[in-house]
Amino acid sequence: MATIDDFQKLDMRVGRIVDVADFPEARVPAWKLAIDFGPEIGIKHSSAQVTHYSRDDLEGRLVVGVVNFPPRRIATFESEVLVLGALDPERGVVLLAPDEPGAALGSPIA
Repeated sequence: MATIDDFQKLDMRVGRIVDVADFPEARVPAWKLAIDFGPEIGIKHSSAQVTHYSRDDLEGRLVVGVVNFPPRRIATFESEVLVLGALDPERGVVLLAPDEPGAALGSPIA
């Protein structure tokens, strides 16, 4: 069982996807994402298995990401952020996002 102390160790923030690139080297289909988490954290990169979203659907979209995991090498790419989503049996990962489109980049998730 996780405790509230375990949960509070995660640094989850609001970010905006600013760039989406193909990732043909990935074993599982994925996009390379550049995500702006605001002035304190800056732009971080993530490999995300969300290929049912088009590039146009992703660019400019607000997301929630865990920004304090150690980087993880995915094929030739260093993924610095875990983008959060719900698992849907038909579509795969459905991205989590703030309800308000004006949520400030870098806002912590509580």
